[in-house]
Amino acid sequence: MRSLFRRPFNTTSRQSSVNSRRFDLPRLAGLTCLMFVLSMTVVTTTANAGLGLGNQGAVGGVMIDPGGNVRAATLQEQKEMAETVRAAIQGPTGDLADATGKRVVSLAKLQQALREMHETGGRLDDETAFLAGLQRIEYVVVDEENNDILLVGPAEPWEVRADGAVVGKQSGGSVLRLDDLVAAFRSVEEARREGGIRCSIEPTAEGRQRLRGFLKNVKLRPGQNPAFLEAGMREAFGPQMVTLAGVAPDSRFARTLVAADFEMKRIAMALTESPVKGLPSYLEMAKNKRQSAAQSPRWWMACNYDAVARDADGQVWKISGQGVKTMTEEDIVAADGSVESDGRKDPLAVKWADTMTEKYDALSKERPVFRDLRNVMDLAVIATLITQEQLDQRSGIDLNVLRGGDSLIETAHYVLPQSLAPQCSFIHGRAGWTVTASGGVNINAFGIVENQVEQPELQTLVSVRDADHSSRWWWDGK
Repeated sequence: MRSLFRRPFNTTSRQSSVNSRRFDLPRLAGLTCLMFVLSMTVVTTTANAGLGLGNQGAVGGVMIDPGGNVRAATLQEQKEMAETVRAAIQGPTGDLADATGKRVVSLAKLQQALREMHETGGRLDDETAFLAGLQRIEYVVVDEENNDILLVGPAEPWEVRADGAVVGKQSGGSVLRLDDLVAAFRSVEEARREGGIRCSIEPTAEGRQRLRGFLKNVKLRPGQNPAFLEAGMREAFGPQMVTLAGVAPDSRFARTLVAADFEMKRIAMALTESPVKGLPSYLEMAKNKRQSAAQSPRWWMACNYDAVARDADGQVWKISGQGVKTMTEEDIVAADGSVESDGRKDPLAVKWADTMTEKYDALSKERPVFRDLRNVMDLAVIATLITQEQLDQRSGIDLNVLRGGDSLIETAHYVLPQSLAPQCSFIHGRAGWTVTASGGVNINAFGIVENQVEQPELQTLVSVRDADHSSRWWWDGK
């Protein structure tokens, strides 16, 4: 991987890279299909952004313009993006070229490696940016003997997809990212204050009012296709607002939430073709069904984990479960455009949500943004577990580097759009129009961590400790 201080965006960034005592996580960390819903204005802070790829317009099969408007990227644009990413990273070598079911990451040694990079002006290499190819973190081990915390999970060599996403060669799942781990640690206390990490893309009350007025004047003749009205309906509806809470809004973590929410609704509302057999759009399922103009289905993605298992001494912890589920309820739209919910659920919307949950793993392989969402949920749960259970204090490790207390790591910063062009669909049923436009992501990591069960047999996992006492920050366990 190229030096972090190479190929600056501008002379200001070049100068700051010389004067700064910090290094940035590379802009490579954002080079996935996550960019497609975002205005790609990049804010560089104290150090050069590194690879200088943040201003690319096409990624993940979608092209964006400076105003945040989106369209399908051409095959040529996707090819160019993949070539850019491939030129920026190196393929895994040595042990990293082999898949394993139990790769171990030492947080103590990882932090030491980051300190050494900082002190020597070295490079943040691919194995660090991609956390040694981890696909998931299944276990957290408290290593009091070495004042360490170990993260354990399956890992694979990585490759670049045709759309520029970096995924495991065997599973096709997005790899875990160092800057998402950093964002997860740094968001714990903010998420505690905010009651979790949340994202939503919502229409405004004024837009709902304008749409209601527009539809009052619409008279369809029997058998007339309402498709010709959609341009006017979208214009009346207006832009949708992006809101984030519990995590830094300029982080890659936050971009993942926005992108996954956006893509979920595009699939639900038939704004893009579903890539998975057996997962039709909600609009397809709702054809010719009775619709109500006063109600609108909302979908959001939430955590879907088993109870967190631990051994009797709280030295070994296991995190399992699919990770993500899709949920729904009905929005009740008032005359002034405001909405509320009384907990009612449309059976068809429930069926669509359940189907997406069932097909989530398959969907994640076709659209890596959904695996990225599971990854950041996993990391939020891990960071919350370590903080809430004070595992760092029990092990004697100081996580100041990852938590940002010493300002050693400067992560990439991106300006998120405050609004997006309307992404919504309209169903004209026997009882009127239904508008489907709302959704979001909700990560309640504290609720996951509080749900615990004891499994004494987990103690056997102490074998993953580094018996050879190597200087490398990762190794493969037995």
